[in-house]
Amino acid sequence: MTLAPYATDWTRSRGREFGLENALARGPRSPYQRDRDRIIHSIAFRRLRYKTQVFIAPDGDHYRVRLTHSLEVAQIARVIARTLGLDEDLTEALSLAHDIGHAPFGHAGEEALQGALHSHGGFDHNAQTLRTLMRIESPYCEHDGLNLTWETLEGLAKHNGPVSEPGWALAELDAAFPMELSTWPSLEAQVASLSDDIAYDNHDIDDGLRAGFLDLDEVLAHPFVADHWREVERRYPSAPRDRQVSELIRSQIGFMVNDLLAETAKRLDSIGSLAEIRSASRATAAFSDELAVAERAFKRFMYEKLYYHPEQLETSRRAKAVVAELFSAYSQQPVLMDEEWIDGLPRHEPERSRHIADYIAGMTDRFAIARHADIYGVTPEGLRNV
Repeated sequence: MTLAPYATDWTRSRGREFGLENALARGPRSPYQRDRDRIIHSIAFRRLRYKTQVFIAPDGDHYRVRLTHSLEVAQIARVIARTLGLDEDLTEALSLAHDIGHAPFGHAGEEALQGALHSHGGFDHNAQTLRTLMRIESPYCEHDGLNLTWETLEGLAKHNGPVSEPGWALAELDAAFPMELSTWPSLEAQVASLSDDIAYDNHDIDDGLRAGFLDLDEVLAHPFVADHWREVERRYPSAPRDRQVSELIRSQIGFMVNDLLAETAKRLDSIGSLAEIRSASRATAAFSDELAVAERAFKRFMYEKLYYHPEQLETSRRAKAVVAELFSAYSQQPVLMDEEWIDGLPRHEPERSRHIADYIAGMTDRFAIARHADIYGVTPEGLRNV
């Protein structure tokens, strides 16, 4: 496939932090294909199977978790990348890796670690993604981390746009391998970020309805979905309601993808290179103004009805307590951690507390629950609400 002039060309990659490739070639893979494969084969990626997406440690097998969400983001992003003439492998690598830094219990766990590290620089899951991939996940003999390409790391660091005030974790990594944080990332990274929005805006409807946290009539009456719902009912008036809802979600995703493609094409009219993407005064990949306003309104609705549902908030409160109590226990008795983490424990602050946070951040929901029970002798109740 011929790349567009504004795409990221792997033959012009800025390389890897440690400047090494395996001595033996393992097939005809580009650097970004290697990055994607390193991410997929990592332990951190496999752990996403048991990390919260919307619901904490769900008992049901049909709810999304961080792993399935990441796969759905990658699927959407590859379609967009192919249509725009971008590097699909870089786009996929960014999509698959974007949530690797999440702590157990999702944003509840992140908030607990942020509180635990409040006097040591805080905690941010985006920076933790880079920290995990560049320093913690270390399967190679020659260096720490996965030694991903500059373009993959830069895209992960800036997938939400330029970074003006990086926290300690990102600042340390940027000092070691500068990622030009003040500029826009590649179009591949921008596409991966918006594909994340498309995926969870729509798939969270499915999970929220399945769990009974969303009221179907309220969802269908919302302006963001009302027109599409009327069209689904017109086309399939006798179909079962659950199939109609599935059709609605597919329709919504297609609509958002097409809107993004149309708006991005307009913004690309005056852009002919990757350098112009980076130096632009605004994001190049974007929704239309009309859809952007509607999407933000729908997010507010989802926060009110689903993410901040009273039962969700109570579950999050308990989850935060589990993470906070794990941090307290490991701080007072580091011997409770796994052996390899005890051996690497720094003696001084803030490195000591950050090391403990790294250990906890890598846990899955169920592993954190089990370790908490081991330490405190009680299995936390009320952490599963679906």
